[in-house]
Amino acid sequence: MLTRMSAPTEHLELPHPRRLIWQSAWSMVESVGLPFGTYVAVTDLVSPDAGLLAGTAVVWLLIVARKLITGSVTKLLMISALVLTVQTAVAVSTGYLWMFELQFPLGNLAMGVMFARTAPTRTPLVAQLAAEVVALKRPHPALHRFFQGATWLWAGLFVVLTAGLGVMMETEPFKLFMLMSSLVTLGLTAFGAAVCALWFFAVIRRLGLRLQFSAA
Repeated sequence: MLTRMSAPTEHLELPHPRRLIWQSAWSMVESVGLPFGTYVAVTDLVSPDAGLLAGTAVVWLLIVARKLITGSVTKLLMISALVLTVQTAVAVSTGYLWMFELQFPLGNLAMGVMFARTAPTRTPLVAQLAAEVVALKRPHPALHRFFQGATWLWAGLFVVLTAGLGVMMETEPFKLFMLMSSLVTLGLTAFGAAVCALWFFAVIRRLGLRLQFSAA
């Protein structure tokens, strides 16, 4: 009598939790924390335009340093460089207040275009970010459709954010616009992250996959 053997459970391997936390934290610090912190500090000391120039300079210096030291640059760092460069070019091209406000919807539009361009390809941007930020491997081909869908989701969120900020530019005073744009951006980002996380766990559960951490 032949005994029917169950197929081994496939798994997704992640780095050890300590390494995963460090890798994710450092990626966010160099891509968001350092440029934005520089922008805030220099804006308080000098002016908003000077803050944008300083933040943009920092992110490009990080790119050069990464290229020299590791030979590669993460997508998250390149996204930060693109957005800051667009915002800085728009903000410092004229002294008009509405041009300074325009940097925010234009920056989000650039993000939406970037995500949308990669969504139908073999390397959707969300998959690239997952591989770089959390070293997520994709042993199951069906995950590719999830990454494509998640990339389309983020492209749509950035387009919605662009439209919302454009409306607020026309209807709200400057200080209220700055406050509301920050709150709306954080809210949509948290919403997108939560949807993607729930979606991802639903997909790996449906596929019968399980997460596995490597040794420290």
